[in-house]
Amino acid sequence: MGSENNGTVIHPTAVVDPSAEVGEQTKIWHFVHVCSEAKIGRGCVLGQNVYIGKAAELGNGVKVQNNVSVYEGVQIEDHVFLGPSCVFTNVINPRAFIERKREFRPTRVGRGASVGANATIVCGVKLGDYCLIGAGAVVVKDVAPYAKVVGNPARRIGWVCRCGEPLDGEPGEAICQGCGDRYRIDDRSCRPVM
Repeated sequence: MGSENNGTVIHPTAVVDPSAEVGEQTKIWHFVHVCSEAKIGRGCVLGQNVYIGKAAELGNGVKVQNNVSVYEGVQIEDHVFLGPSCVFTNVINPRAFIERKREFRPTRVGRGASVGANATIVCGVKLGDYCLIGAGAVVVKDVAPYAKVVGNPARRIGWVCRCGEPLDGEPGEAICQGCGDRYRIDDRSCRPVM
């Protein structure tokens, strides 16, 4: 098992290109490839067969499960969970015979968001802070902070607390049964009450 002085662990089968940046206490497991200019924050975990594309960015405390590819143009903020085999894209209309690298559409995954196993995130969308994307969902438009979305195409079916517990979906004030945090809910948004 490879290791550096700052607590970072890189498995011998992993490839980390020289110009990639890897934060302290990050663990990079079997058959991972971190491409040039990629930035990986502190305390991340990259599971088996993960691919981090050129110049992709992962914040601190990100957990990437097995078989996930994060392509150029995707920005993952702090404390995001990416479930096994979830998929990101970066071109809206790919063709094998047409070069479209100048047409990459950026995708942003907000702080604390969770993306379920086998979900597909079509390029150009923004996933709001602490949102929850259900397993197998196909996300084709922006997802509001704290929203819970499922299906193909993904649609909101409720709201979740920062801790991941479901919130009462009625407009007004909601209190999380898990942690006690309070939220203000209306037809389109969910916001913490400070």
